[in-house]
Amino acid sequence: MVVMARVSRPERPDLVFEEEDLPYEEEIMRNQFSVKCWLRYIEFKQGAPKPRLNQLYERALKLLPCSYKLWYRYLKARRAQVKHRCVTDPAYEDVNNCHERAFVFMHKMPRLWLDYCQFLMDQGRVTHTRRTFDRALRALPITQHSRIWPLYLRFLRSHPLPETAVRGYRRFLKLSPESAEEYIEYLKSSDRLDEAAQRLATVVNDERFVSKAGKSNYQLWHELCDLISQNPDKVQSLNVDAIIRGGLTRFTDQLGKLWCSLADYYIRSGHFEKARDVYEEAIRTVMTVRDFTQVFDSYAQFEESMIAAKMETASELGREEEDDVDLELRLARFEQLISRRPLLLNSVLLRQNPHHVHEWHKRVALHQGRPREIINTYTEAVQTVDPFKATGKPHTLWVAFAKFYEDNGQLDDVSAVPVCTCERERVRAPLQARVILEKATKVNFKQVDDLASVWCQCGELELRHENYDEALRLLRKATALPARRAEYFDGSEPVQNRVYKSLKVWSMLADLEESLGTFQSTKAVYDRILDLRIATPQIVINYAMFLEEHKYFEESFKAYERGISLFKWPNVSDIWSTYLTKFIARYGGRKLERARDLFEQALDGCPPKYAKSEEAMDSLGPGDGHGSLGHCPVTGPLSSHCAALYLLYAQLEEEWGLARHAMAVYDRATRAVEPAQQYDMFNIYIKRAAEIYGVTHTRGIYQKAIEVLSDEHAREMCLRFADMECKLGEIDRARAIYSFCSQICDPRTTGAFWQTWKEFEVRHGNEDTIREMLRIRRSVQATYNTQVNFMASQMLKVSGSATGTVSDLAPGQSGMDDMKLLEQRAEQLAAEAERDQPPRAQSKILFVRSDASREELAELAQQANPEEIQLGEDEDEDEMDLEPNEVRLEQQSVPAAVFGSLKED
Repeated sequence: MVVMARVSRPERPDLVFEEEDLPYEEEIMRNQFSVKCWLRYIEFKQGAPKPRLNQLYERALKLLPCSYKLWYRYLKARRAQVKHRCVTDPAYEDVNNCHERAFVFMHKMPRLWLDYCQFLMDQGRVTHTRRTFDRALRALPITQHSRIWPLYLRFLRSHPLPETAVRGYRRFLKLSPESAEEYIEYLKSSDRLDEAAQRLATVVNDERFVSKAGKSNYQLWHELCDLISQNPDKVQSLNVDAIIRGGLTRFTDQLGKLWCSLADYYIRSGHFEKARDVYEEAIRTVMTVRDFTQVFDSYAQFEESMIAAKMETASELGREEEDDVDLELRLARFEQLISRRPLLLNSVLLRQNPHHVHEWHKRVALHQGRPREIINTYTEAVQTVDPFKATGKPHTLWVAFAKFYEDNGQLDDVSAVPVCTCERERVRAPLQARVILEKATKVNFKQVDDLASVWCQCGELELRHENYDEALRLLRKATALPARRAEYFDGSEPVQNRVYKSLKVWSMLADLEESLGTFQSTKAVYDRILDLRIATPQIVINYAMFLEEHKYFEESFKAYERGISLFKWPNVSDIWSTYLTKFIARYGGRKLERARDLFEQALDGCPPKYAKSEEAMDSLGPGDGHGSLGHCPVTGPLSSHCAALYLLYAQLEEEWGLARHAMAVYDRATRAVEPAQQYDMFNIYIKRAAEIYGVTHTRGIYQKAIEVLSDEHAREMCLRFADMECKLGEIDRARAIYSFCSQICDPRTTGAFWQTWKEFEVRHGNEDTIREMLRIRRSVQATYNTQVNFMASQMLKVSGSATGTVSDLAPGQSGMDDMKLLEQRAEQLAAEAERDQPPRAQSKILFVRSDASREELAELAQQANPEEIQLGEDEDEDEMDLEPNEVRLEQQSVPAAVFGSLKED
């Protein structure tokens, strides 16, 4: 039973509380100014009726009106009490009044203002809400305004009141100017584009502005251009043309989009001719192909849309003659635009680099069939291109310009000649081919080769028109000594002072003198080239061949000598080869000592490393019965020039000198050539020695080759040496050679050698030699097995060639040790070696295997071996009668003279 009691207090006669509230009431009476006591009491009464709870809050706030906790909880509870009621309920007004009473004491608390404003927004009271926001901003310090403005702006955007929102945003931007983008977006959404453009222009011009959205200044510029160009009728307060052109000077790497925006502005404004002027200006000024492509595509699309609009208008209103003329004019304008595209693109590339020679040539090609434009283009090109900045060969412009006049029949006449036979117009050319080339010779080119090419073109021009004397005169003029001589590579001097050392001009002059001039004039030109020290080996050889054609043999040899003194190896190799070949062909053996001196001089400075082609080697001439001098009868062509000189020297000694001198030359060649050519040279040496002295004379050469060559080549030499000894019947020598060679033959990798030795022993050996051969094989194999690194590499090589990789030897056992795999492979190879032992002896083979039975040995012992050495029977019997420990002493009488004069016994 709940006991209800009314407290008899004069100040609160209506106060009613329950018996359970007595402890809290007593505590409050003792500490009525304690917030904690009141909060505990309120927490206890949360389930009480709302009026009783509100009454408790009111009692607490009357004693503690400045308590934020009490006010916050009280207001939150009052808002929750009316949450589900209609907004027209009078309870809402009571709650609003409660908030107003709270702000008498809590006007500095932003949280209470935010809650109240949100509560008013939910009620839909726009004016009251706006004024409350304004009161909150006036009441709160400036540092806390940032908490109010987000809700305030959301409130402004939630109602279709653009004027109110604009005024609110303007106030907000004074506090936070960096939020201008948000205001601009709102202006765009509310169709207030003029003010949006003004704000955006202000933002773009502010260098300190940092976009919250992370946009760059160019992106903001692009947004501004799009805004003002797409809405020309709504943006009235800005000078659009000035703004976009300002962007053109500021963002030079993105001109295409800005030009298109400016043209789009005039198109939307209805100023089509002005838009066309903007496109033309853009095409003439852009510097990159990307910008040109953007502008040109937009221009073409504009013209197409104009044609389509005109056709649509004409179809609706009926065709008239004026409309047809206008439509044809627009179509012609569009066709001309499309046809101009290659030239316009070429102009863009030339604006990027006006010194690009290849682009000027392409521009001339685009004007094909229009001579006046070609002449203007060439004239502009030669005036624009700076030889020191040119990309390409600037002289080709002058040459092509002159060639154009030449092709149209204008050399030096000033009469009106049609420059293009395919057209009717006749153009009077101010410059002709000879005049252009003459002007080109005075241009200060960067490279001497450019000026030399111009002089050569002058000569070729006269040759094409059969003016031979004029061609010689021009080239002699080009090669004349200048007033002040300069070095060829001296960049401080003009090219006109250095062209006299150009080999290109001298070579052409030499060809012309040889064809059109006299012997003395041609010889003088060649001598002058040699004096200037600008000759090449080919020039020297040409000079010598020229003298030889006119029967001046000694003069030609002097030319070779002069050329040899000018060059070093390897450039002098061709001169020496030609010189020695011509000298031998001329004199043969009549001047043998002089030829020997020449060879010694050539070989004295010839390093073995310089290579020479097979064709040049074969040009040295055939040898005496052994093919080309530069060709090895076994391995093919020799590649070093040193070897070719030695072979030519040896051929000279064979044909005209002494054989021993030739052998000495071959011997020197085996030491002088590179290691890669030593094997080939030894083969030639052996072949020539066998042909001259016989095969027995080659034994020393074979021995020397085996000592010098690598293991692979030494093995081949040993096999050939042993084969030769077998043919001579020297079986023991051959066996010794095989035994020596076996030390460098691993049985696992050189099975061919051991097979050859086995076949040799089958033909010529016996049981002991077979055993010895097998013993040597096991010894060599054991020697190689002890070399761990060699064994591992060989095992991997063999296993890799057979199965691919080491892991392939044991598939499925990826964790197996590699050394274990190698040991298994070694055991397999040992088993194969056992199987490779000689087969069991047959009746026709005159040797026995080591594992033959005693009966087989007794049977084979009775057969005669033709290679067996016959011993005397008496000696055999005496040796058989002796016991192992017996020694037979033979007695002889002592001569009497030994005793002298002693008395006889």
